[in-house]
Amino acid sequence: MKNSISSTDFMFVRRLNLRALLEKKSFFLFGPRAVGKTTLIEQSLPEAQIIDLLNLKTYATLVRNPSALGEMISDPSKLVVIDEVQKLPELLDEVQRLIHKHRITFLLTGSSARKLKHGAANLLGGRAREARLFPLVSAEIGEVDLERIVNHGGVPDIYTSDEPDEDLAAYVDTYLREEIKAEAVTRQISAFVEFLDACAISNGQEINYESLASDLQISPSTLKNYFQILEDTLLGFRLKGFTETKKRKATVRAKHYLFDLGVTRHLAKQGHISVGSKAFGDAFEHFIILETRAYLSYTRQRLEQCYWRSVSQHEVDLLIGRSHAIEIKATEHPTDKHLKGLRALMEEGIFKHYYMVCLTPHKRVTQDGIVIVNWRDFLAEMWRGEWPKEA
Repeated sequence: MKNSISSTDFMFVRRLNLRALLEKKSFFLFGPRAVGKTTLIEQSLPEAQIIDLLNLKTYATLVRNPSALGEMISDPSKLVVIDEVQKLPELLDEVQRLIHKHRITFLLTGSSARKLKHGAANLLGGRAREARLFPLVSAEIGEVDLERIVNHGGVPDIYTSDEPDEDLAAYVDTYLREEIKAEAVTRQISAFVEFLDACAISNGQEINYESLASDLQISPSTLKNYFQILEDTLLGFRLKGFTETKKRKATVRAKHYLFDLGVTRHLAKQGHISVGSKAFGDAFEHFIILETRAYLSYTRQRLEQCYWRSVSQHEVDLLIGRSHAIEIKATEHPTDKHLKGLRALMEEGIFKHYYMVCLTPHKRVTQDGIVIVNWRDFLAEMWRGEWPKEA
């Protein structure tokens, strides 16, 4: 594996098409810090007027008088970007007025949706839609170094860093300080940090809330609130257990994942993850799930991601809508043992397509229709839009 990639070697072409989205309506754009929102806006929308709420003078003016926003807009016919809008939710009343009265198109960006969604903020009554920007995906990187991405993740400046571990440590510390402390989403910051570490260690595992809460010496209700904080601040997400199978009873527990592979490894205090290790297998599964999550979001497909496990321990790692059932294994030589979960689920007749995504060099289809495919080919087909869209 290369030791470093200069950030000047890449001009990442992001898969989120902001210009196309904004032709139809105003948008909220959310994404964790440093995933590239500002760079994407500068590259995609150079003509836009940017009103930055991190600018102290701008913030001070608008916090005293939100109606001053209209006076700041130099040309109502041009797109207006309000950066870090969650810092001043009261401004959204004025945004709504300007959209209605002057037909101004806004892009409202932020690294957290929590204050907006839980603070009774005006979400513009349907006048703006929501999009998200994620860490880099394979279609943006090009020739993915799998070992690099499972260790360093896809935050652009960290993926290209000469010292990714140092930068990961700084990033996590900054995130905690600016997102968790500054938003005052919990007063028990030390307990929340311990919770984050536990999340990283249990990443991708079924969560028994009572057991984990007991381990952390907090109540189950506090634990569930912490998980909600992860989702609201875009640091994590959950996969629900799919329970609609009839021949085999399914578990109802959720799995939780963090938003980035490198952040997960750092918080779990793991050393370098080598190909062939158990940690690599877990990270490989996480990687494929992150890719499909970003793909569905960028292509505006509102298909739920789930997983399935029967009480008899048959399992399929990823289900997408009622279309794709996907097993993910970091092996070059998949056997019938690896296909047991898919075949058990096939008996239900619910899903249209069954995939085994792995490290095999050759694509093949089993007699019962399971597609066994190399991860590179699978992701290339997905990002080319060759997946059948669910009706």
